[in-house]
Amino acid sequence: MNFGVIAIVVLIVLILILLISNIVIVQQSRAYVVERLGAFRAVWNVGLHLKVPFIERIAKKVSLKEQVADFAPQPVITKDNVTMQIDTVIYFQIIDPKLYTYGVEHPMSAIENLTATTLRNIIGDMDLEQSLTSRDIINSRMRAILDEATDPWGIKVNRVELKNIIPPKEIQNAMEKQMKAERERRESILQAEGTKQSQILVAEGEKQSAILKADAAKQAAILKAEGEKEARIMAAEAEAQAIMQVQQALADSLKLLNDAAPNDQVVKLKALEAMQKVADGRATKIIIPSELQGLAGLAASAKAVFETEEPRDGK
Repeated sequence: MNFGVIAIVVLIVLILILLISNIVIVQQSRAYVVERLGAFRAVWNVGLHLKVPFIERIAKKVSLKEQVADFAPQPVITKDNVTMQIDTVIYFQIIDPKLYTYGVEHPMSAIENLTATTLRNIIGDMDLEQSLTSRDIINSRMRAILDEATDPWGIKVNRVELKNIIPPKEIQNAMEKQMKAERERRESILQAEGTKQSQILVAEGEKQSAILKADAAKQAAILKAEGEKEARIMAAEAEAQAIMQVQQALADSLKLLNDAAPNDQVVKLKALEAMQKVADGRATKIIIPSELQGLAGLAASAKAVFETEEPRDGK
């Protein structure tokens, strides 16, 4: 192999190495700003690109993802001359790589200074209380101002958040005392409400107990009255049953008597027995019919005869 062939092979290898080294692959969510002979040439997005050796160069590689910038606390003065420390968090995204590359020198430093200036202007129009309670308003105003100001730089501000608002130490102590007093006040209110509820529950319990006692007494009285009523009804029914039985027995005896065809003397004797039962009562005067008087005398004479004859039989 002569020297000429070796030189050609070496030259081909060098050309291949040069070509391969100038093949550029742009990744997802990234963009490359390319210059040719010092002037802007193009913005390469995702994909395969070939750079002309010695003529073109990649001026800047830009990330198109949303980025977060956390700036250090900045001293700001409120409308009522209170100095506070506020640190800010900004969420932004590069939407134009060319403007981002050529629009401003050191864009992050520019955004930080712009954020501090905007924050001072907004807080300067508010007093301490407003600045502590108006975070959403401050965030919205700052985002609108910063988004408009960073448009020429190819940057879009998506969101601005006040991370911490730190008032002076003496104000912090006063706020802590106020918050403590507020907590104690709320605790007292809660305790009073609890005591009130407890008393209401006790009163309700006593009320329910009294109602239950009254209902129990009422039910007891009703049951007692019902019992007495039932007892009287049963006694009356028993008495009526007894009367019915006596009447039935009397009717049966009269029926038997009628069936036996008694003579007049037997009837009068039965009447006399009835008069005897009447005499056993509490009546002080008894009127005896005339037809029974003779029979009564006859019965008394017969009783005397029987009583005188009994000792003789005993002799």
